[in-house]
Amino acid sequence: MSLKKKLTIVLKGMLMGAADVVPGVSGGTIAFITGIYEELIETIDGLDIKMLRNLFKVGFKNTFMTYNLGFLFSLLTGIAISILSLSKLLTYLLQTFPVLLWSFFFGLILASVLYVGKQISKWNIAVIIAIILGTIISFYITIAEPLGSPDNWWYLIFSGFIAIIAMILPGVSGAFLLLLLGSYKTILGSVSGLLEAILEGNWSQARDYFVTLFLFVIGCILGLKVFSKILTWLFKNQKNLTLALLTGFMIGSLNKLWPWKEVVSYRTDSHGEVVPFLENSISPFDVKGEPQILYVILLTVTGFLLILIMEKWANKKTL
Repeated sequence: MSLKKKLTIVLKGMLMGAADVVPGVSGGTIAFITGIYEELIETIDGLDIKMLRNLFKVGFKNTFMTYNLGFLFSLLTGIAISILSLSKLLTYLLQTFPVLLWSFFFGLILASVLYVGKQISKWNIAVIIAIILGTIISFYITIAEPLGSPDNWWYLIFSGFIAIIAMILPGVSGAFLLLLLGSYKTILGSVSGLLEAILEGNWSQARDYFVTLFLFVIGCILGLKVFSKILTWLFKNQKNLTLALLTGFMIGSLNKLWPWKEVVSYRTDSHGEVVPFLENSISPFDVKGEPQILYVILLTVTGFLLILIMEKWANKKTL
């Protein structure tokens, strides 16, 4: 693989990484738009235990070429660059301007509903039922008490297992799924916190953040192998029903992204800090303080238009 191609794939990986950090934009969608989706799926499907045996039989270089690891390594490098560079900014925005950030995410998901729904080529009763079912399930998840704390080891693995869907299926955001699971702030904070702890020489805290991310990555690896074949099969053989379920899933999730919230209960995280645990959506007129309605509308529209622009780009790419 030439240096130019490697740099191009790194750049595409950076776009995917940026998409996966922001709820509502799918890394899988970016892979589809930039023309590497099929190669990514085929490369992931090709990874198996035989690869380790080949390292000893045919050597590292031949194994690297046979399994297209140069492509995968370049892509993951780009993804890592984006995640590491954006995590600090988003963590700051979540703490400082939560209402405004959620309104931007709300616009992204709202437009994603239209983007995914428009891909349904044939409407029938099964498709409608799938949309309704997806909406009900997703909405219930947004109001239900989480299965576990985002700091629990098994819940971190489970979160990674579920969120990795975004890399495989266009239209699904990994960050969006982490939001539904209540793990978004924990994972994002661990990425930015790890960098800070290393720079400050706080190795004890760095170890805690590393363990959190390590467990999450373990879940991603497990989910990648389990879901890659299943979701690829569903997308090829039951595309309309799959898209309908995803559309309903996103519709129900809008409750989670509603900008104005009222905290119902709190929990103490692994660092001893008291953080919100359960929240209810409320009217902007019931908010204590300035509801920032005008800014919310502007940022919601901005998020909505961003997805539409990406859709236009995708259509131009496929012509």
